[in-house]
Amino acid sequence: MRGRRAAVLGVAAASMLGLSLPAAAVSAPPGSTVALWQMDEGPGAKVMVDSGSAGLNGSIGGHVTTGVTYDGATGYRFPRLQPNTPPADPEHLVTVPDAPFLDPGDASFYAIEIRYRTTNKFGNLIQKGQSTARGGQFKIQLPKGRPSCYFKGPLGRVGAGAKSPINDGNWHVLRCEHTPTSTTFYVDGVRVGRKNGQTGTIDNKVALTIGGKPNCDQIKITCDYFGGDIDYVKIEKG
Repeated sequence: MRGRRAAVLGVAAASMLGLSLPAAAVSAPPGSTVALWQMDEGPGAKVMVDSGSAGLNGSIGGHVTTGVTYDGATGYRFPRLQPNTPPADPEHLVTVPDAPFLDPGDASFYAIEIRYRTTNKFGNLIQKGQSTARGGQFKIQLPKGRPSCYFKGPLGRVGAGAKSPINDGNWHVLRCEHTPTSTTFYVDGVRVGRKNGQTGTIDNKVALTIGGKPNCDQIKITCDYFGGDIDYVKIEKG
């Protein structure tokens, strides 16, 4: 995250991205930071260091390149892997072991923020749990290049996202805020989507992964591997 540019673009820049904006762009009050992975380790790093107080370090897969610099930022590079093309590649992922802090649970506020760049139109940036996971799941994904977030719990599923692709190869900040009654999505500080609805408590025993799904075979279950760079990931919980 060191050396990165300011994230907020404003309405004019958002218009250039082709985003559909509501009249207001007001974020919910922030929660406490429970994990901050700055992803600024040097080349060859094997451990993703959490600079937050919980020390939730992650394991970096052997096919993830660290110490990559672009436009003033240092991050990780995930190679492009063709969707639905076996074999699966577990070394494509960064994995953080399960911890209570990482689940939304029944918190009044939960947020995921990630800075990324890509020229591809697919992939899951971050997730905890998959569709069949007991305890629910959440993820930020890029279907057809359009970033969105999705939460699933015992009461239902709620998602929100951008209406246009954001795969221009430049850095962008995605932020997803989840409360007991709504999910709101931001791109570069501008609110681009909001959905009311309840999921109930989300608390699974699955590891958090960055770069794709952990349990997949690229045949019956696609791995949704992300291809591009990630500068940092932050999780807040109120």
